[in-house]
Amino acid sequence: MAAKCGAVTSNRCRDSGQYYAKPLIDNLLACAQLFARLLHNGPSHDYAQALLSAVLVPRCTLQMKEVMAERDTNTQQPLVLVANDQEWSARSLESILAPNGYAVIRAYTGRQALERMRQAQPDLVILDAQLPDMHGFDICRALRSDSRFGPTTPIIVTTSGPSGRAQRLEAYRAGAWEFLGQPLDGESLLLRMRTFIQSKMEVDRLREECLVDDASGFYNMRGLARRARELGSEAQRRHQPLACVVFTPDAADQLDAEAQDRVAERVGLVFRESGRMSDAVGRLGASEFAVIAPSTDAVGAMQLVERIGSSLAAASVPIGGEDLRLETRAGFCAVGDFAASDADTVELLLRATTALRELRRDKGPERVREFAAAN
Repeated sequence: MAAKCGAVTSNRCRDSGQYYAKPLIDNLLACAQLFARLLHNGPSHDYAQALLSAVLVPRCTLQMKEVMAERDTNTQQPLVLVANDQEWSARSLESILAPNGYAVIRAYTGRQALERMRQAQPDLVILDAQLPDMHGFDICRALRSDSRFGPTTPIIVTTSGPSGRAQRLEAYRAGAWEFLGQPLDGESLLLRMRTFIQSKMEVDRLREECLVDDASGFYNMRGLARRARELGSEAQRRHQPLACVVFTPDAADQLDAEAQDRVAERVGLVFRESGRMSDAVGRLGASEFAVIAPSTDAVGAMQLVERIGSSLAAASVPIGGEDLRLETRAGFCAVGDFAASDADTVELLLRATTALRELRRDKGPERVREFAAAN
């Protein structure tokens, strides 16, 4: 059946290996069968298939144009890429997605999935783990390391194979947002998708408002200042501790702009793997990053610095044919009861930045410094 709600789907002609837009070809096939019967020119099915082969469209071309045109006329319709070479499984997903307002494009191999993800920039990806040429986890890793594909795009990996704890953890490490065994629970899937896409669209909105740094995916200075005020208001109302940490990778300020962005991308990946969901992270400059940590006192800030430092030290970035190790220095400022503090959150950020810059200026072996007010 053709997809509902205006979603344009595709199907594959197994014999030819080509792709076609199903709603159009369904009509062509019906016309061809009718035409064959009228002319009595052999079996209608064979004649119809011959006519069909004459109008097949090379894969991707018509499908992608139709889907993107559909999105242009209805910007509220999320685009989902379904990467699955099992026809029955992919059709089952389409029967769930299309009636609920999703536009769907299809891929049948890992290479096609990578190509279409980069071309169409879907709002969400549903990826089968057992594609014929690549494993779904490898596709996840390739996408998460590709700057052309946003780290905020949700990827759901499905599998008809083993789906225990070990496989689930591997999927999360590869960059998947969710890992689901088959058969799928349609209602649960739709609820997850709604939450994931709402999160992605909120990030997209922030980018449009210039609150997010493109390279790292963190808040920029403006976005971090806004989020800092929100976290400060919450900490003040609840009389909770609050900490600000500013850190920089060694030698990052000696790199050119492109290399600094590559470092920022790597720092972003590390934070998404090891950071706390409650923390607000921002990029203050080319090589300086800040964390606003709610419910965190001075002891917790030191633990945060140690966790950041060890995670980044285990990472590296290829620069000029060599691997640059991300050793860091950090400054921080923390208060035990933000309601009783004489500084707002922006001032805490400034104090943490001051501590870091004084630490770097002194050029000693010290790696971390807490802000100390002048007497």
